[in-house]
Amino acid sequence: MSGTGTPAAAGRRSWLREHSELGVCVLLLAVGALTLFDALTMHVEITQRGPVGPRTMPIAVGAGLLAVAALLAVDVLRGGRGEAEGGEDVDLSEPADWRTVLLLAGVFLAAAALIEPLGFPAAGALLFWGAAYALGSRRFDRDPLIAAVLSLVTYVVFNDLLGVPLPGGPLMGVL
Repeated sequence: MSGTGTPAAAGRRSWLREHSELGVCVLLLAVGALTLFDALTMHVEITQRGPVGPRTMPIAVGAGLLAVAALLAVDVLRGGRGEAEGGEDVDLSEPADWRTVLLLAGVFLAAAALIEPLGFPAAGALLFWGAAYALGSRRFDRDPLIAAVLSLVTYVVFNDLLGVPLPGGPLMGVL
């Protein structure tokens, strides 16, 4: 007889279902540990050292994630449960809209893959237009134009005003 049909196995599944928020704790713990590891192994030039350097924020964020993971785990194990907001309009009896999720994930991955060869303006326009399409907009006359303007404005703000270099791509020589 397999162990899945035993009362002990059913009890474990029931306990895990009642404490499913512990999965979020594990995720927060993993991200916090990875952030701290990256921050502590980061190579920093001697001229960048000081009380506030490039390691300060990642260490603070990693430590904060670990603290939140621990506090959430304690709360869940003491019986705390997450409650849905009163204003949520999610019908939990309806199945998930996997088509929208997969379209958004595909558009995001395509934009990430194309940002280097095409540049941010083109990849960003694809991202904005694809996200609008995935979320239900079917205005093919205006959505590409809005996406292109949003992408160019985002590029100019980050690249020129904030000094965050973004890949311009082949179109930036034309514009």
